[in-house]
This record gives sequence, structure tokens and C-alpha cells, in this order.
Amino acid sequence: MTKLRMGIIGVGGIAQTRHIPTFIKLSDTVTIEGISDINPITAQTVAEKFTISKVYNDYRDMFKHVDAVTICTPNKFHADIAIAALEAGVHVFCEKPMAMTPLECQQMIDAAEKADKVLAIAYHYRFMKDSRAAKRVITEDEIGEPMVARARAIRRRKVPGWGVFTNKELQGGGSLIDYGCHFLDLSLWLLGNPIPVEVTGTTYNKLSRMPDQVNQWGDFDKESFEVDDHVTAYIKFHNGASMLFETSWSANVKSDEESMSISGERGGIDLFPFHMNQMKHGMLLNSEADWVPGEDDPSLPQAQNFIHTCLGNEELVVKPKEAMQVSQIIDAIYKSSETGKSITLK
Repeated sequence: MTKLRMGIIGVGGIAQTRHIPTFIKLSDTVTIEGISDINPITAQTVAEKFTISKVYNDYRDMFKHVDAVTICTPNKFHADIAIAALEAGVHVFCEKPMAMTPLECQQMIDAAEKADKVLAIAYHYRFMKDSRAAKRVITEDEIGEPMVARARAIRRRKVPGWGVFTNKELQGGGSLIDYGCHFLDLSLWLLGNPIPVEVTGTTYNKLSRMPDQVNQWGDFDKESFEVDDHVTAYIKFHNGASMLFETSWSANVKSDEESMSISGERGGIDLFPFHMNQMKHGMLLNSEADWVPGEDDPSLPQAQNFIHTCLGNEELVVKPKEAMQVSQIIDAIYKSSETGKSITLK
């Protein structure tokens, strides 16, 4: 196999703005053989827009004609579609989060292992240049053993008012499961994916239900708003490391903030942008990289990693068991908020 034959299941916003254009750029290693969507008009429109020759009314009919599929449906359908594809002998690249529950994640992993097929989850923040620089610094022991992670993914009044983002039945949650999950995944990866043992979390559903809403990303129905719009959490790991976490779609803050820092025994790193903070030679030193290698668009290296892994030339950067770990923490945050108690993970 010299090129991967790809099918796209669910051709809404993320498929049209990220995955389909990216695969087209990588046409030397992948071809889009067909698409499928629950809305046939949308499917036909997208096929014409991107010159894709085949539209499938039933995504299962696609499996015999492709080597891999990219799943861009609402979260509720991730597990069923992924398992069906894997059982048909097709590799799977699934949008984040992996699934609605940790149990569904495990079922996806079991199906991938039984079929001996690749299962990748689209946590693209790992592929950002700053993230890869931080991973290299930590891997090469520049900061010593990582101890504390601080992650903030905060938007000022930017609830996604389109699609199904605020539909709990289809998505499973709001700001945490849509946006904050990227920063949970990135933090875990930089920490070396330690095992989480205790989670304390609080979720809020107030900001987006207040009267006289101002929202920079379009209108939404505040009366039917049923998901979290602000979340905080404290996470402990088996090796003694810990994480302070906060995410929001609609915080009352001065401006948006995407930030992460990790403190180790001898130094630390900050993202975004990338800085390294060290204690050396009796001094406190702060430094930043003038230039970091790699693509500016993380979608390209993410897609390349999946394609080359399917072709047998690379190893997955986002392994499915690591993606399941994110879902376990998300589930524990929701349970902790519901019960008002810390959740112990086994």
C-alpha cells in the first residue's frame, strides 16, 4: 500500500475546516475515497465543494472501499462507528473526545486490538510546535521529575452557538469535554501519563444562563443550555504529581487564555508561548526559543502521524489508552461535581 484510502464519516464544521483540507494537502500519501453524513444534502454539498466522487448513505457501505475512516460525528456516535469500522478491518482516526464514557473507550480499544488495526484520537494540541518543544525538554531531563501541572483553557464569552455543542445527549458535556479535554491530554502527555488516583472537580452551568447574554460566537438558546460552561479541578497521580485545571467557554475575564506550566525538581516550562525556567549555576534562568522546528498547523503532523502509522512507518503519538485516560478524568470531574466529593480512581 503506497497511499491510504480514506473515508470521512460526518462532514460538518471540523471535517470541512480541518480534516478534509489537510488530507487534500497530503495527497501524496492519502486519497479521500468517499464521505458519509446523516444529512444527505450536506454530504452532497461537501462532496461537490471538495471534488469527492462518492457519497455513501450508510457509512457501513464505505468500509469495503477504504483502508481507514475519520470520524467527525457528535460524540455520542464515536464508539459505535469506530467499533463497526474496526470490526470491518478498517483503521480509525476519531475526533476528540474518544467517547462518551470510559467503558466505551475500553470497548474501542478492545476492538482495535482484536482487529490489529490503528485507533487514533485527534488530540491535536500535542502536535503544536510549543508542545513538542516542551516534550523534548522534559524527555531530555532538563527540568528533572515533573511535579505540578497548571492548565487553563479560558474563553471570554465564546460559547459555540452552532451545531450540537450545547446538546448534552449528543455531546456528553460542554466546555470540559469540548475544549478543556485538549489541555488535560496535553498535560498528561507532558507529565509522562502518570496514573490518576484522585479527582476533585466542580462544574458550573450559570454563566450562559444569565439574562442579557453577550456572546462573541453567535446566538444560542440560554433556556435550553444544559452543559457545563466553566469547570475547575484538582487531580492527583500515583507518582505524587498533581494538576490544577480550569476551563471555560464564557468566563468573565479580561481576555482569552490558553496557558500551561509544569514545574519540575530543577526547572519548569511554560506554554503558550514556550519558555524554560531553570535553576543553574546558582542562578535563576529564564529562556525562550527564537525558533522551534515543525509545522505551524498541527493538523498536518497529526494527519501525517496517523497515515504513516497505518502504512507501518511510524508509531502513534496519541495512543488510545492515553486518550481513554483523559475520558476517565473527565468522567471523574463530572461525578465529583455531582456528588460534592473527591473521586478515587482504581
